[in-house]
Amino acid sequence: MSTQRTLDAINERIRRQTIVVETAEAFKARAAEAGVTAAFEAVDIVTTGTFEPMESSGAMLNLGHTDPPIKIRDCRIDGVPAYAGFGAVDLYIGAGQATENSPNDSSPLRERGGGHVIADLIAGKALPLQATGQVTDCYPRGRLTNTITRETINQFYLFNPRNLYQNFIVGVNGGDRPLATYLGPLQPNLGNAVYANSGALSPLMNDPELNVVGIGSRIFLGGGVGYIAWEGTQHFPKQRRLPNQTPIGPAATLALIGDAKQMQPQWVRGCYFKGYGPSLMLGVGVAIPLLNERIATHCAVQDQDLVAPVMDFSIPRRVRPTFGLVSYAQLKSGQLTLNGQKVRTAPLASIYLSRQVASELKDWLTTGQFELTQPVAPLARDRAFLSQDTWNPQT
Repeated sequence: MSTQRTLDAINERIRRQTIVVETAEAFKARAAEAGVTAAFEAVDIVTTGTFEPMESSGAMLNLGHTDPPIKIRDCRIDGVPAYAGFGAVDLYIGAGQATENSPNDSSPLRERGGGHVIADLIAGKALPLQATGQVTDCYPRGRLTNTITRETINQFYLFNPRNLYQNFIVGVNGGDRPLATYLGPLQPNLGNAVYANSGALSPLMNDPELNVVGIGSRIFLGGGVGYIAWEGTQHFPKQRRLPNQTPIGPAATLALIGDAKQMQPQWVRGCYFKGYGPSLMLGVGVAIPLLNERIATHCAVQDQDLVAPVMDFSIPRRVRPTFGLVSYAQLKSGQLTLNGQKVRTAPLASIYLSRQVASELKDWLTTGQFELTQPVAPLARDRAFLSQDTWNPQT
C-alpha cells in the first residue's frame, strides 16, 4: 500500500478531463476480478449513491419583507405548518410535518406534508401561503396571504439534520395485526421484511472509518451541489463493527445543506407512509477519492460482507427483540428465513435510482463539472448514543 494520491492532483485530472471514475458497483466488480491493488491503480474516484426517504430533512426559506413589514409567528404553506420562531420572514419547513386542516375544513386530511411542499417548490410550482404576525412598532402588519414560488423568495435551501445513515435496521412484524411504520407497512406473522439502506451502494458503507468524508465535503444533493455541514443527529460512530469496519446497525449520520433552487425534481420527491406520515425521497451521492489502497479496500466491500439487524416492530419499545443479523446479499435476494419461515424482503431505498445517482455523479466528474473539496474538519468518531429512558406514566 505504498502509492498515495493527493486531492489536488485528482482535481487537476478532473479539470483536464483525464480522471478515471467508476461507480461503486463497477469498482467492486473490478476489485473482485483483478484484486484491490490493481483496481486501485486503475481508478481514481468511486461514486456512491442512494435514493431513499429521509424524514429528518427540511428547507429554509426567506420570503423577503412585505410593505408594511410583518414579523411572522404562524405560517402555513399549502396547509403545512412552517416554523417561524426566528427572524421576521425566515421559515423552516420540515419534510415530516403533516398538513393541517383549517378550522372550517371538514374534509379528510390530505396525504401530504412538508416533503411535498419542498418537492413542489423545487419543481417550480406556485403554492399558497398564509401567515399571521406579531404586531410591533417596526412590524405593523398582522396578516399575509400570498402565493410563492422558488423564484419569488430570496433563499430556499435544504438543511437536513440527519441524512445518509451508515447502515440501518430491517423491520419485521411478529405480531398478529398489520403495523404502519416509518419503514412502510409491516405485515403480521412475519409477512414481510423491509430494509432501508442501499447496502454496498450506500455512501458511508464505502467509507466506514470516515477517512474521506468530512465537514465541508462537496456532494450530489437532490440533483444539485450540496455539502456536508456537520455530523447528523443520532450520529453514533461507536456502533459495533465487523472486522471490515462496517457497522452492524445504525451508526454515523450526516447533516447536509444545499441550494434547493438548483435541485432537480426527479431527485427530490414528496412521499407519504399510510398510517405514519409524510417524508421526502431524496437522491444523495458521494464521490470517494481513492487516496490510498486502504480507502480502495473499503470501497471494494460487497453486499455479502455487510449486515443489518432484523428488528421486531410488534414490540413497542426503543429496544426491540432481534432475529439476529442478515447480510445485504440475503436482503437483496428477495427472501429471508426467520424461525424456519421464508419471509419476503423489499428495499425502502430504490436500488435502481441509487445506481442512477452514482452514475450521474460519475458523469459530472468525468466532464469536469464537479471537483472534490478537502474537508475543513473530520467528523466526530467518539459519539455515544444517549436516550431519554426516564418515563413517568402521568406525563
